[in-house]
Amino acid sequence: MTHHHLGREAVHTVWDRALPPALSVRPGDTVTFDTLDASDGGVARRAAQGDASGSPELLALAAADAYAPRPGPRGHPLTGPVFVEGAGPGDALRVELLEVRTAAWGWTGCRPDGIGLLDAVLGAEGLKPYTHLWDLRAGDHSEFLPGIRVPLAPFPGVMGVAPGEPGPHPTAPPRRVGGNMDIRQLVAGSTLWLPVEAPGALVSVGDLHAAQGDGELSGTGIECAGRVTLRFGLERGAGLSTPEFATPTHGGTSTRWHATTGHHPDLMEAARLALRPLLRRLEARGLTLEQAYVLSSACVDLKISQIVDAPNYTVSAFLPLDVFGEG
Repeated sequence: MTHHHLGREAVHTVWDRALPPALSVRPGDTVTFDTLDASDGGVARRAAQGDASGSPELLALAAADAYAPRPGPRGHPLTGPVFVEGAGPGDALRVELLEVRTAAWGWTGCRPDGIGLLDAVLGAEGLKPYTHLWDLRAGDHSEFLPGIRVPLAPFPGVMGVAPGEPGPHPTAPPRRVGGNMDIRQLVAGSTLWLPVEAPGALVSVGDLHAAQGDGELSGTGIECAGRVTLRFGLERGAGLSTPEFATPTHGGTSTRWHATTGHHPDLMEAARLALRPLLRRLEARGLTLEQAYVLSSACVDLKISQIVDAPNYTVSAFLPLDVFGEG
């Protein structure tokens, strides 16, 4: 078992199975990824140019991270890809999130012509472009305004593997192989399973969020740079149809959940795609299809993880494992 480090020099902005691997690892190895914020330094450059608001100390923190614009196609700056030896189509890549650490500052924005849920409506009502800078140095919270504190629960908004179809593919929409899922429950202590479609899986990570509500309604969470440490495993012939994950956080009365995901332009179809593999999980425990369906209706939570990454919505179906005494 070897630990590796992948720095920010290994950044790409599209998904493509033809990208050369930045690193090759074996199952059981761990990798620490240094990641960039979703704007690829754009907000930091605005702070350095005086085109941002905030305290002088916070503006100086942001401006210190400014770097030149990246040439090439626009997209999330993703660190990778990592080639996992032995991984092939039909396998599942098991990704354990060991640690997620944010940079010292982050940002959240909105604009009338953006991707947020109400951008067009609010734009007609006078919505103006706005970017809020956050001080993340406390580690467990950030003050929005005096008396308003937001708890921090950092997670990578993008984790995925290369699609099997030849690329390049844009990073914005999530897919059956993961990507820009923006699932806020994928914090440290979680495990993600990704369907492998390309030899070596070619996994990449980025778009770190210090916090986010389900849905990412304005189109951004607390976007930030940071560092993510992952351990990779391989489950051969798993036959996954969509990403699945186990998480220690969700709310409610359970202490751990197993979740399946659906990604589709139609919200109802995304929900169906999320629920069907969860029913298969329950059937694998010995339940009939009918029992699985009824139990799901009694205790499974459907959540809209993101509604802004066009053209696909992401719905996650959460099964509380405490009902089996597994919390």
